[in-house]
Amino acid sequence: MARATFNGQTIAESNDTVVIESNHYFPMDSIDRQFLRDSDVKTTCPWKGEASYFDVVVGDQTAEYAAWYYPTAKDAAKDLEGRVAFWRGVEVTE
Repeated sequence: MARATFNGQTIAESNDTVVIESNHYFPMDSIDRQFLRDSDVKTTCPWKGEASYFDVVVGDQTAEYAAWYYPTAKDAAKDLEGRVAFWRGVEVTE
């Protein structure tokens, strides 16, 4: 089981992650959305497409744009649609 934690709080937990480039992509329904805040940040990956971001907020700690997802992934990354990955202080363990 993969688990994403920040500031001592579990943000996501799933046996069904997709691992790409050493990042676990969690199904959206495994994320505790109360800890995510929409971000205006967007980036583009040449083979995955445009990524949108969430800030992760737990208590008084915020990890800005620490979660990302591909709302409409390119064909080569379609298995990532509806999944969220983490970085910037969010710890992912197996």
